[in-house]
Amino acid sequence: MNIRPLHDRVIVRRLEEETTTASGLIIPDSATEAPSEGVVVAAGEGRKTDSGDVVALDVKVGDKILFGKFSGTEIKVDNESLLVMREDDVVAVVE
Repeated sequence: MNIRPLHDRVIVRRLEEETTTASGLIIPDSATEAPSEGVVVAAGEGRKTDSGDVVALDVKVGDKILFGKFSGTEIKVDNESLLVMREDDVVAVVE
């Protein structure tokens, strides 16, 4: 992948939602929602302050994150759907 996000943006690959319940019921595609969990595949250098300083991001490549349902902008890179979002859209890092 030859894409580099700028400033405080991150590129996220959504994690697929479970299609089967714990009891074995299969959930149809029409009933599933876009997951709000993903993995950071690229991160910018950080947010620039008014004085020109760069504040490093709290997330890094490989982090599993949670984000808002309508966060980010969907893009296609090498026939893969990815999300570009600001670090502010990231709710938490899953450890």
